[in-house]
Amino acid sequence: MTAIFITGTPCTGKTTLASKLNGHLIKINDLALSHDFVLGVDEEKGYKVIDIDKLSHHVAKLITDCDELLIFEGHLSHLCDGADKVIVLRVDPDILKERLKARNYSDSKIRENLEAEALGVCSAEAYEKYQEKVYELDVSNLTMDESVELIDDVIRNGGDYPVGSVDFMDWLISNP
Repeated sequence: MTAIFITGTPCTGKTTLASKLNGHLIKINDLALSHDFVLGVDEEKGYKVIDIDKLSHHVAKLITDCDELLIFEGHLSHLCDGADKVIVLRVDPDILKERLKARNYSDSKIRENLEAEALGVCSAEAYEKYQEKVYELDVSNLTMDESVELIDDVIRNGGDYPVGSVDFMDWLISNP
């Protein structure tokens, strides 16, 4: 049994790509909502605040009780325990901006997510918890099939995709 966590900022392709992989897909946000792990709503930012400890405990139990490949998808997955590998999807902020706009994100949410992507927030958080188990993949200019193939190869074989290998800091400097 293997547990793969696929994470990244919103609109990096987590859900789409994870749904095309061979394994039992668990959407971490749906899991949190269906088990009522919601602590409340952040009024300022407008999103649900999740009890990460309860979510993590539940994820760890699912992993222990399962004997097949589990793929946990969602931007909170890397905060949970039990991953054999964590794959952080990264996308160039200029491409990401268009995806966020297409989903009708507010200007402030777009800026917040672009800054998070440029700073590599998900990568840093994942690395803090999982160190060498984290793989950082730039899928900005890959087709869907190329991205799926790359992720599948990382799941099966690992590879040399360390945290820090994707750098979008120039975007942040150019877009103050």
